[in-house]
Amino acid sequence: MALFGLFSKEKKESLDKGLEKTRTGLFSRLAKVIAGKSTVDDTVLDNLEEVLLSSDVGVQTTLKIIDRLQKRVTKDKYVGMEGLQALLKDEVKLLLTEREEESKLQNPFESAVKPYVIMVVGVNGVGKTTTIGKLAFQLKQAGKKVLLGAADTFRAAAVDQLTIWSERAEVPLVSQGMGADPASVAFDTVKTGLTQQADVIIIDTAGRLHNKVNLMNELSKIKRVIQKVIPEAPHEVLLVLDASTGQNAIEQAKQFTAATEVNALALTKLDGTAKGGVVIGLSDEFKIPVKYIGVGEKKEDLQLFDKASFVDALFNTSING
Repeated sequence: MALFGLFSKEKKESLDKGLEKTRTGLFSRLAKVIAGKSTVDDTVLDNLEEVLLSSDVGVQTTLKIIDRLQKRVTKDKYVGMEGLQALLKDEVKLLLTEREEESKLQNPFESAVKPYVIMVVGVNGVGKTTTIGKLAFQLKQAGKKVLLGAADTFRAAAVDQLTIWSERAEVPLVSQGMGADPASVAFDTVKTGLTQQADVIIIDTAGRLHNKVNLMNELSKIKRVIQKVIPEAPHEVLLVLDASTGQNAIEQAKQFTAATEVNALALTKLDGTAKGGVVIGLSDEFKIPVKYIGVGEKKEDLQLFDKASFVDALFNTSING
C-alpha cells in the first residue's frame, strides 16, 4: 500500500493518471499555439496566456508566468513545441518551489506533536468529509492513533457520512448528532483525544458560505474552545477545495482565508477535471501551501502534494504515447 511519505511507483502512476485530463487539455491547446511557428514570438505568448487562463491557472499567476517567459525568450530562442514545453515546465516548477519554507510544514505522519489537531473547513460538496476519511485511513495504516470529531452539525448527512468513514477507517468518532453545538463537539473531541492519547485529532466543521460573518464567528468559537484544552491547537487548519470548480475554488479560498487562519490546502477531484491548473494558481496566489491532493476514488489516492512530482506528471506527454 502506498502511504504518505513513500512516493512509490503506485503513487506516481496514480498521480499521472489523475492529471491525465488536465495534461491532455493543456497540450492539445499548446499544440495549436505552436502550430506553424518556428520561434516563440509575441503572438505565441499572447496565445499561451489564453491557454493558461483556460486551464484555470488564474489571472495573476498567468501574467507572472508570461512575464517571466517574455524575459527569457528575449535572450534565448526556443523553437517548436518541445522548446516551449520545456521552458513552461521550468517556469512552473520555479514558481511552485520559490517558497521553500512551505515544504517544512509539519504533517501528521511525521509530527512529534501529540496530539496533532487538524480542523477541516470547506463548503459542502467539495469532498471535505471524504478527504477526512481517506486521511484518517492512511494515518491508521501508518500506525497512528486517530480520533475524528463530527462538528459539522448543520447537516445530518455530514454526521452520517463521517460516521461511515470512521467505520471504514476503523477509527473512533466523537459525535453529538445533528443540531449540536459545533464548538461543544470540538471541545469534547479534543478532551477525549487527550484522555485516549490520540496521535492525531481531525475535526470536521460546517461548510457554508452564505453568511461570512456567522461562519467567521463559528470557526473562531471552535478554535477558542479547542485552545482551552490545547493552547497551541489547532496545528493545522485545512481548507478543502474542489479542483473541478476551477476559479471558483480560488474565490472560496479568498472567502475562507478571510474568515479563519487557514494554513494548508487540499485539492480534491483532480482526476475528474481538466482544470488542474488551479493548483498552480492557488500555490502562487495564496501564501498557503497546497498540502494534499486527491487524484482518484481509492483511499490511497489522497496524496501529500509534492511540487516536483506534480509538475513532472503535468508535463509528461510520453504517458499518452
